[in-house]
Amino acid sequence: MQKRCLSDLTIKNDFMFGAVMINPENCKEFLERALEIEIDRVDVSREKSMVYHPDYKGIRLDVYAKDENNTCYNVEMQMTKKPALGRRSRYYQSQMDMDILLSGREYAELPDSYVIFICGFDPFGERKYRYTFQMQCKESNQTPLEDGRRIVFLSTCGENEDEISKELLAFLKFVKADLKESREMEERFMTLEEMLKDERKEGLKEGTVKAQKRIVSKMLSKGLSDEEIMELCDISLEELENFKNHR
Repeated sequence: MQKRCLSDLTIKNDFMFGAVMINPENCKEFLERALEIEIDRVDVSREKSMVYHPDYKGIRLDVYAKDENNTCYNVEMQMTKKPALGRRSRYYQSQMDMDILLSGREYAELPDSYVIFICGFDPFGERKYRYTFQMQCKESNQTPLEDGRRIVFLSTCGENEDEISKELLAFLKFVKADLKESREMEERFMTLEEMLKDERKEGLKEGTVKAQKRIVSKMLSKGLSDEEIMELCDISLEELENFKNHR
């Protein structure tokens, strides 16, 4: 397994994207730009897993957030084109609804929800930066279903600059340019990397295994995924599971 330096990662990487969005202010600002709405605050979960039955396909949402009105937002970074993206979004949204209904709420209590895909390609070939979908009556443009669902695809390959805000345009061009999020974000990851270096130095004094356990524990507490921890610490899944079992 090739280990990468944190400073080499860009926002297109799942780890970097999740680390940026886990900050409530960053997530709030992005949602306001992407959806052109105003939000007071958001609570953010990273890599929220939803598996309700062993026979059913589970999902892991990249970023899951709720605002002050309990509106739910799922944001996914999709840099490579995959088949059935529309049906994939349908399944994600159904799982979000299931998560809410499991708590015993009634259908009428289902909050509004958004599934947002940030695409490094044009998902529909219309050269749009943003494609927004919601249920509408085919026989009457004046009759929305009002089921509270919205599915939004953001594309870095659009050409309709005059149809979106300059803030959203800047964000999508930034993603396409493959640059770091910002000097502030880069400093945040440099700090984490320095922490890891210090832990490794301490490991030389007290034993590598003990130091690795402490590093893994800190990464788990910060919400890093198993894949990210294995890559950054250069350990196997078996070693990671062993560390987890002896925390």
